[in-house]
Amino acid sequence: METKTVHLAVYDTFADWETGHSTAWLARTGFTVRTVGLTAGRPVTSIGGLRALPDLTLEDLRPEESALLILPGADLWDAGDELAPFARKAREFLGAGTPVAAICGATAGLAREGVLDDRRHTSAVSFYLAATGYAGISLYTEADAVTDGDLITAGPTEPVAFAREILGRLGAFDAAKLDAWFRLFHDSDPAAFEELNA
Repeated sequence: METKTVHLAVYDTFADWETGHSTAWLARTGFTVRTVGLTAGRPVTSIGGLRALPDLTLEDLRPEESALLILPGADLWDAGDELAPFARKAREFLGAGTPVAAICGATAGLAREGVLDDRRHTSAVSFYLAATGYAGISLYTEADAVTDGDLITAGPTEPVAFAREILGRLGAFDAAKLDAWFRLFHDSDPAAFEELNA
């Protein structure tokens, strides 16, 4: 039986605005969202000052028990190796055929782990990822968000495009409703509201 549980990584300085559309609309379409942290029982604080208590630890997270792992950006992605275990977990997920979605600084973490070396991807700008020394620069794509197989990537200014790729990959909406959803939240198209709610 296919799982309907999505896992959102949370860590200090995570960019809370980058995953809000994704998690809210997944929850509204029948998915369960659970948070994953490095340690049990220790709250983390987002860039916006929101406190989150992880539902489970990264060590306890299994790809076969998840529909998707979402990695938000965070200041810590570029401040050392503290978040490297999340990039390693992403590699494990992809190896098991379970999708991973990374936005903003999380893409640099995946680049350092070698996850982007053989997959099309995007980020904030190409030279941001190039600074990691990764081998996948030829696969960098100038786009709001990119899906390559089980990997979804986006830059920090594209949380709606990021959510569109996630919702599409998990089948939360059919193609027509997904198009209406994107036109409503990305383009402020009032006609899309009725299409989405038809």
